[in-house]
Amino acid sequence: MAHRALVGLGNPGTRYQDTRHNVGFMVLDLLRLRWGSPSWKSKGNMEYTKQRRGEDEIHLIKPQTFMNLSGQSVSALRRQTPIEPAQVLCIVDEFALKLGQLRLRAEGSAGGHNGIKSLIAEMGTQAFPRLRLGIGPVPEQWDPADFVLGKFQKDENEALKEMLERAADCVEAWIDQGLNPAMNKFNR
Repeated sequence: MAHRALVGLGNPGTRYQDTRHNVGFMVLDLLRLRWGSPSWKSKGNMEYTKQRRGEDEIHLIKPQTFMNLSGQSVSALRRQTPIEPAQVLCIVDEFALKLGQLRLRAEGSAGGHNGIKSLIAEMGTQAFPRLRLGIGPVPEQWDPADFVLGKFQKDENEALKEMLERAADCVEAWIDQGLNPAMNKFNR
């Protein structure tokens, strides 16, 4: 049996619930419901559940350390379970992409995202896939830090819902078909 991890990035607590920075958590919540996975359990510095899918055991992780220390949860899981960095899919917000756009990549730099910086530091490599979900653009005169911690506007809800569904479909394609087929289908 192969192990894979889905790491949705966000910030814990009700204050940050439904903010743009928490779309990674939202995708995992959707997948957990879609798959009928067990409820979230607190496990160290993460909320955690797992699900069997085909030959794979899929570990769903929502770090509870705040964004800047997200990688600690992945390190904790990797100490207990044999998961290579290429089998860790990071699901993260991206304000440089327009709301609704998806970008799946095999690896890369942090691009200024503190959650990805933490994963790179903890795993010692940039060679892990990430699915970036567009939450932008940042309006003029807005500080990007304030923007990502803001909630979606009512007129964005339909685009958000559609993006979360497509992101969940993309994650399933990555699991079932592999990285390149998923990239070809969802990086439009």
